[in-house]
Amino acid sequence: MKKSILTGLLALAAGASGLMAQGAAPAAGPKQPTPKSQGEVTAIQAMFAAQGNPDATIKAADELMTKFADTEFKELALYMEAEAYQQKKDLTKAQVIAEQAMALNPKSYQAAILLAELITGQTRENDLDREEKLGKAEKYAKDAIANVKDAPKPNAQITDAQWDEFKKGIAARSHNSIGLANLTRKKYDPAAAEFKAAADEDPQPAYLVREASALQSGGKNAEALAICDKLLADPQLHPAIKQVATQIKTQASAAKK
Repeated sequence: MKKSILTGLLALAAGASGLMAQGAAPAAGPKQPTPKSQGEVTAIQAMFAAQGNPDATIKAADELMTKFADTEFKELALYMEAEAYQQKKDLTKAQVIAEQAMALNPKSYQAAILLAELITGQTRENDLDREEKLGKAEKYAKDAIANVKDAPKPNAQITDAQWDEFKKGIAARSHNSIGLANLTRKKYDPAAAEFKAAADEDPQPAYLVREASALQSGGKNAEALAICDKLLADPQLHPAIKQVATQIKTQASAAKK
């Protein structure tokens, strides 16, 4: 992704905490969350500082919401806590907390895309409730695309280019989640189309190799080969993606003979 979602969140929130800490006047634009005391600023800063350490992030987010029950940063705290649980591989807890963030703000594209990824990642082909879960994941992904598309720039300090890049990252992750849902259903053409849409927004090799895989599984070997050749021409390609692309190329080449 061109810009991680957490980096984007920090950009969105940094202005509010900085304003409180520095005593500056708020910038024009959408109303931003505002800390009500220096103690709340300190708690918010501690939550940001804990990123990269899931246990510390969870602790800091809980402390912010406990000590400052009326904080306007609750949605952000819930999102960061859910993401931390995802990093800890506690996906059930991550989903529960992301749903709390979504309940707090049904327009939250951050929580929506996280939920889409969590659900698609845990749904298997033979699950009895597969379609119910995948349908819910697709709705979250489509909501994320719709809600971020025309979302106003939340902080004047963010450049238009940075905001466009952030929104493209959200859209790419959303298309990727829908693609994975279609792979689980073995609907290869729709899956390939979604991975292509993800790569169009954010040309990550991971999206491209998934597109190639879906194309090859759907019998479109020439198209899969073209993508793999393009990927494998990059000397900086990640070894894991290189391995997958090589496997897809071998399978597609054999199928063409």
